[in-house]
Amino acid sequence: MGSCPVGYPALRPGHVCPGISGRIPSMKRWQFWLGVAISVIFMYIALRGLHLKDVWQVMKAANYWWIIPGILVYFMAVWARAWRWHYLVRPIKSVPTKTMFPIVCIGYMGNNIYPARAGEILRAVILRQKEAVPVSASLATIIVERIFDGVVMLGFIFINLPELANFTAGADVIGDISIQQVAILGTLLFGGALVIFMLVAFFPQTASGVAAVLINKLLPVRYRESVLDVVHKFLSGLEFLRSPRDVLMVLLTSIVIWLLETGKYWFVMFAFPFHVSFFTLMLMNGVVNLATTIPSAPGYIGTFDAPGIAVLTAYGVNRVIAAGYTLVLHVALWVPITAVGAYYLAREGIELTDARAQLNQEGVQS
Repeated sequence: MGSCPVGYPALRPGHVCPGISGRIPSMKRWQFWLGVAISVIFMYIALRGLHLKDVWQVMKAANYWWIIPGILVYFMAVWARAWRWHYLVRPIKSVPTKTMFPIVCIGYMGNNIYPARAGEILRAVILRQKEAVPVSASLATIIVERIFDGVVMLGFIFINLPELANFTAGADVIGDISIQQVAILGTLLFGGALVIFMLVAFFPQTASGVAAVLINKLLPVRYRESVLDVVHKFLSGLEFLRSPRDVLMVLLTSIVIWLLETGKYWFVMFAFPFHVSFFTLMLMNGVVNLATTIPSAPGYIGTFDAPGIAVLTAYGVNRVIAAGYTLVLHVALWVPITAVGAYYLAREGIELTDARAQLNQEGVQS
């Protein structure tokens, strides 16, 4: 069940508030165009010096039957993501994995077609509509998901760093930025975030007190109560971090998820005339997914492709073949989950209310 903005009656299942278009939060125009500009730069880096005709010939010659087992393995990873989210949300409300799976698919569809990972907000809003889980608490669990994903991606990179250190050239991901530098920056970002979230989870009263002081100093009186309520709901989404068993379970599930996704990289590789080890594809997976945290056009255009091609080139794969493989892999990752997300959206009869209105009602500003 969802809610309409103030002045409208409560939503019935499948009901849409009058005057609401069904869009997710509108993005500021400058953010959208910044993402597009970054994607153009990354695509230029990815394809510079290549003859597109040669890349197209490689793509035409690929054996696309190998994508089918890759898609099956990928959706095993999506189901594992749904189970992980169910596990994270348990302290707030027990929601079955089979309920989470369609919402996760819809959310990933949103990430692929809207800028700024708006699909993450989208699935938090849908979970509120269907299961009455507060959006701010859902977003806390989603942020924790992303932190654990980042930690696993860094693990994939660090496993391969000793071998990568033997390369004297070609190990740059973007311009002069090396994979080693990506690992260091990622460690600071995700490692630091994990430490902060763990401290907040273990000392919720202290965190709440600090938040209250800042809110009282920085915000007008009329906003303080609603914002503080959001903070309390957000902290409830971090409750599982207090349990070492739960943290270990989420970490192990995250490892399984990304190993399964690397399995898709592995199967798609057999469609092309090259071979690298599974560990190399783990490295590629880690690097490209860390790179996609950079703002870009919807679907991670460019930020996925440039580092993917660079990693394979560093391991001696012909750059034309590496480009063809990476572009096909990108499409193979994008299309199935987007199509399935759209299917679930239609099948479940979910008519999306304006997420901005939903968030504003909880006091969360999008």
